[in-house]
Amino acid sequence: MEDKISKIKEGFADKLDMPRDVVLNIPKIIVVGKEEITIENHQGILKFNDDFIRIKCNFGNIVIKGCNFEILFISGKTIILGGKLKSVEYEGD
Repeated sequence: MEDKISKIKEGFADKLDMPRDVVLNIPKIIVVGKEEITIENHQGILKFNDDFIRIKCNFGNIVIKGCNFEILFISGKTIILGGKLKSVEYEGD
């Protein structure tokens, strides 16, 4: 049933020319070089330390590895992280 609803939402987003990430509530990830990453539509930080961050999303988790991490901005469903990025991984359901 969930898959059918997602397909309907995708069609709705395409027909109305709306951003899919907004309609489907999926994360939007913007990487700027190797030192900054923005994640929109997240559901909270599960783990945060100097070299590892796990962020909850509606489809699973996003894991970011690197070093010298710091939160540059956080508000609502948007977070901007700074530090040296080494990898971004998805942990799906």
